[in-house]
Amino acid sequence: MSGNFIDQLSAFPPSGPVFGLDLGTKTIGIAVSNPERSLATPVTTIRRKKFTQDAEAMLALATERRVTGIILGLPINMDGTEGPRAQATRAFARNLARLSDLPVAFWDERLSTAAAEREMIALDTSRARRAETIDEMAATYILQGALDRMKSR
Repeated sequence: MSGNFIDQLSAFPPSGPVFGLDLGTKTIGIAVSNPERSLATPVTTIRRKKFTQDAEAMLALATERRVTGIILGLPINMDGTEGPRAQATRAFARNLARLSDLPVAFWDERLSTAAAEREMIALDTSRARRAETIDEMAATYILQGALDRMKSR
C-alpha cells in the first residue's frame, strides 16, 4: 500500500460505494459515498475498543452498505512528514488487509477535523452535537476530498 493516491485506486472497482475513515485514538469516524462516488455522507462513529472488535464493527457496516473500497485518512504532519499517528494508520490498514479483501487507499487528511468543525460552527451546531459527530463529519470531509480527486483523474 505505497505509492500515490491515484496508483492506490487501481485496486478499486470502477464504481460502488466507498467508506471514508477518520481514525482517531478513541474513535473511528465513518462516512460513505453514493455508488457513483460523487457525494460523501456521514454514517456513524465507532468508539474504539480493540482492533479486532473495531474492524469487525466497521466491516459489518461495510458489508451492509456494499462498500467496494476504503479511503483511510492519513494524518500527515504539516511539514509533510509522517509521525506516530500516520504509522498507526498504516498499521491499521495492514491489519485490516488480513481480515478483508477490500482495497484501501490513503488520503492526506491534514486539517480535516478543523475544517469539519468550522463548517459545523458555521451551521450553528451546538457544542454538544459537534462533540458527538465531529469524527464522522471529519470522515465525510476526508472522503469528499478523495471523491473529488477521483473524478479528476
